[in-house]
Amino acid sequence: MTEFGKTLTVTETPIPGLLLVDLPVHGDSRGWFKENWQREKMVAAGLPDFGPVQNNISFNDAVGTTRGIHAEPWDKWVSVATGRIFGAWVDLREGATFGTVFTAEIDPSRAILVPRGVGNSYQTLEPDTAYAYLVNDHWSPDAEYSFLNLADETAAIAWPIPLDDVEISAKDLAHPRLAEVTPIGPRKTLVIGASGQLGTALRTELGDVAHIEYATRETFDLGAADLDFARRWRDYGTIINAGAYTAVDLAETPAGRRDAWAANVTGVAALARIATENGLTLVHVSSDYVFDGAQAEPYAESDPVQPLGVYGQTKAAGDAVVATVPRHYIVRTSWVIGEGRNFVRTMASLAERGIAPRVVGDQIGRLTFTADLASAIAHLLAQRPAYGVYNVTGAGEPQSWADVARAVYRLTGHDPAGVSDVTTAEYFAGQAGPVAPRPLNSMLDLSRITATGWTPRDAAISLEEYLATDA
Repeated sequence: MTEFGKTLTVTETPIPGLLLVDLPVHGDSRGWFKENWQREKMVAAGLPDFGPVQNNISFNDAVGTTRGIHAEPWDKWVSVATGRIFGAWVDLREGATFGTVFTAEIDPSRAILVPRGVGNSYQTLEPDTAYAYLVNDHWSPDAEYSFLNLADETAAIAWPIPLDDVEISAKDLAHPRLAEVTPIGPRKTLVIGASGQLGTALRTELGDVAHIEYATRETFDLGAADLDFARRWRDYGTIINAGAYTAVDLAETPAGRRDAWAANVTGVAALARIATENGLTLVHVSSDYVFDGAQAEPYAESDPVQPLGVYGQTKAAGDAVVATVPRHYIVRTSWVIGEGRNFVRTMASLAERGIAPRVVGDQIGRLTFTADLASAIAHLLAQRPAYGVYNVTGAGEPQSWADVARAVYRLTGHDPAGVSDVTTAEYFAGQAGPVAPRPLNSMLDLSRITATGWTPRDAAISLEEYLATDA
C-alpha cells in the first residue's frame, strides 16, 4: 500500500550516483496525487539537474514480469504510477564499484535516479503495475547498451519471485555473466585545439585513453553548419576548448579582426549552445587581455573586464557567452609558455648567439607553463568545485618580461646584464604594421583556484625545469 505524507528525501546507495528518493504522496478517499518530477524542489533536495527529454511508461499486467539487466547510455528517473516493483541495480561502469549491487522495492511513494552505465532491472510484485521513466536523451537505434544476466551468480540478486517462475524474454535470459561484461567507460571528453601548445600539454596530462578524444583544426571545424550533428553529443560529458585565435597584433587588421571574432566568439558560441543543449561541461581558456592592466593590484575573477584591443575584446565576448552555459569553467591565464615558438625559447636562442636584447620592462605578470595549466584543468574536472571563472598562472613574485629574459640568460649560463629594459611604447615605436595595446599589469589573483586544493607552482622553478628539459 502506498505510504502517504513522506518528506522529500534523497538517500545515497552503495552505487555512486544511484539515488533512492522518498516522494510526498497526498491522498484521500478519491485517490492520491504526487509530483513525479519537480525540478526546483528535487535539485534543492540533492538530486542532480539531469535534464530529462523523454518520458516512457511501461505496463505489466502479471505479477512476476521481470525485465533487465540493462545498462543504458543515459540517466534515468524511475517511478511507479500504480502497483509495486522490486528493483535490482548493478554498477557496470569501469572502476572500483564495478559489480556492486543494490536492491529496493519501489511503489508510488518512492523513485530512483539511475545514472548512465548502471544496469537496472525490475520485477513486478502486484498486478496491473505501471512505472514511468524519464531519460535525458532521446532513444536512438545507435545507442550502445550493456547487459548482465538476471541470474548472474556473482551479483546473486535475491529475487522475491524465483526466476524459474516468472515471465522473462528470451533475450534477457541470454545476457552474459558479469565476468564477460565489458565495463562501461565514462562519458567522452573532447579536446579542441589538440595540436596547439595547451592541447599538447592536455594530451600529456589526460593521456591517450579511450574516452578522451583530441581534435585539431583540420579534424573539427567550429564553423561547420552541421556542428550540432558532428558528434553524438549525449555520449560526451566535457568539451575542453584549448584552441583560440591568439595573433594579438594581426587581430588589429581587417582580416585579423574577422578571424579573431570568428574563432573566439562565433565558434565559442556554437560550443556553448551544444554544451547547454546536451548538459555538457564546457572548459574555456581566457586571457589577461580582457583587462586594461591599469589597476595596481592583481585582478580577481570578479573584476570587470575592460579590454584594450580587438583580441582582448573577442576573449571578453567569448567569456560572456561561455558564462551562460550551466556547467562551465572559464580558466583565465597569462603569459603562456609551452611547446613550439615562445618568448622563453626566443630569449634562449638570443643568449646562445650572444645577442644583447632590449626587452619590455613595464609589463608585469607571471609565466604560466602549459603543463601547469593542463594540470589545473584536470583538477577542476576531477574535483568539480563551483562552476565559474578561475585564474590560473604560475605562482611567485611578479616579473617583467625583461626580468624573465634575464632569468633565461642566467639559467642558460649567459650574462643577464646583457638584457636592457625598454618601455612598451619605446619597444613598438616605429614598428611597421599594427600593434595591439598590451595591459601593463597582467597579475591575476590565485586565491580562488588554490581554495579548491590546487597549488600553483612557482613560475621561477617551472622556468628552470623547462629550460633544463629543453636543453
